[in-house]
Amino acid sequence: MIITPAIDIISGKAVRLTKGDYNQKTEYSDSPLEVAKSFDQAGITNLHLVDLDGAKAQQPQNLDVLQSITSETSLKVDFGGGVKSNESLEAVLKAGAGQVTAGSIAAKDPELVGSWLKEFGPERIILGADVIDEKIAISGWQEDSGLDLFPFLESYLAQGAKYCICTDVSKDGMLQGPSIELYKKILKAFPELNLIASGGVAELDDLKKLLDIGIYGTIVGKAYYEGRISLEQLAQFK
Repeated sequence: MIITPAIDIISGKAVRLTKGDYNQKTEYSDSPLEVAKSFDQAGITNLHLVDLDGAKAQQPQNLDVLQSITSETSLKVDFGGGVKSNESLEAVLKAGAGQVTAGSIAAKDPELVGSWLKEFGPERIILGADVIDEKIAISGWQEDSGLDLFPFLESYLAQGAKYCICTDVSKDGMLQGPSIELYKKILKAFPELNLIASGGVAELDDLKKLLDIGIYGTIVGKAYYEGRISLEQLAQFK
């Protein structure tokens, strides 16, 4: 299982939100680049970088941060936040991202995201499925897309998608454990999907539970930043 720490950015600073609420923000003293370097030096290989300014502005706002991280570390970065057009996707890839997460846009414009899968390949595009009661939530989780999770995944798998970050919104930033039952249900329906769990990881045992059910990767945020799981533990997790 691939362990992927997350860095969320607002105004060039590393932050964490609770349930995606910009008003429930914790700001960290180290810059995103300093945090990324600490991950790299510990032996972490992957990073989930979220441009929260970009998500609000509907186009990436922190490409300089992305470029600094990809040029000064060996981390493989997946980037999300405001990628809504061919131009913004190309700019993110040019800045060094290895993969791009298509979140709300995957629900709002499936034709566009389908074209990205064809043009750039399924290794570069990750579906972002933010979920409330098995419904896809969009626009910073403020809006119900009206789409059911399972048909949504099925339609993209039919177009060649291979990767999906699934976040249970009710778990995000709550440190109450991940949505094991939801992930088991997804893996049973789509065993070929490289499913990446996001939200709720609070301790090392949560990672072991996710590993046991066959999760491809897990994003870790608040549990690391609040000292519940050490960097050494993340780097050595097998």
